[in-house]
Amino acid sequence: MEELLGGPPAEATPVSLAESQLGAVVEAIVYVAEEPITAAQIAAALAQPAERVQEALARLMEEFDKPEHGVAIREVAGGYKMATKAEHHDGVRAFVKSLKPALKLSLPALETLAVIAYKQPATAPEIMEIRGVQGAGVLKTLLDRKLIAAAGRKNVIGKPILYKTTKEFLIQFGLKDLSELPSLKEFEEIRRMAFADSEPPAAESLPAESVSAEPAGAGDAGPAPAAAAEIEPAAALEPEPPAAQEETPSGEK
Repeated sequence: MEELLGGPPAEATPVSLAESQLGAVVEAIVYVAEEPITAAQIAAALAQPAERVQEALARLMEEFDKPEHGVAIREVAGGYKMATKAEHHDGVRAFVKSLKPALKLSLPALETLAVIAYKQPATAPEIMEIRGVQGAGVLKTLLDRKLIAAAGRKNVIGKPILYKTTKEFLIQFGLKDLSELPSLKEFEEIRRMAFADSEPPAAESLPAESVSAEPAGAGDAGPAPAAAAEIEPAAALEPEPPAAQEETPSGEK
C-alpha cells in the first residue's frame, strides 16, 4: 500500500514564506476553518514558528479592524475565527432574513440557556425556581445541541445534576470566554430584537428550533434571558445541608 501511495508521508519541513505570503495563507486558513483555530494549529500545518504565525494573525486582526472591511478576525473560544462586524449586523440580518426565515432557539430554550450562562453551574430545580416553569424538555434540547453539558452533581439530597455552558456555546454566540457575556440589559435588548418578528411558542413542551444560521459574530447571536429581575441566584428547591456548595465530579457526559 505504501508503494502505491508513494511511501509513508514525509514529516513537515519548514517552508520559506515571505511575510505577505504567510499572512495570505493564514487569512485563508482562518476563513475556511469551520471552528476557531489556534495559532499552534496553523503553525504546525505550515511548518512555521508559532511566534511568526502569531505575528501574522496580529497583523491581520489590525488590518481587518479598519472600517473598509466588513468582517474581522476575532478570538473565540481559545482560537481565531472570522465574524461580521457589529456595525454591519442590521444589513447582514436583513439579507439573511430575505433568503429564508430566521432559525432560532425557542424562547424557553433561550431563557434557560441565559439562566445557566449566568448562574452556572446550576441544577434543574434551581433553573425551574428562577423561571417558574418546568423545563426538562428544554434542557434535553440544549444538551442535544451541545450548548450545555453536565458538570458533576450538587452535594445535596438527591444529588441533582449540575449544568454549565460548553465551548460550542462560546462558538455559536461568538464569545472569547464567559467574561464577554452581555449585561442583563443588553440581553433584554437582544431578546426584544430576536423576537420582534415572531411570537413565542405557546407551550414549554414545543420543540426548539435550530440555532440561528447567522455567522458567529452576528448581532442577535446570543441567548435571550428571562426578565432582569428573574436572573438572580436562587436556592435549590430541595433542602441543603451545610456542604451544599460542594460539588462532586461526575462521569456523566
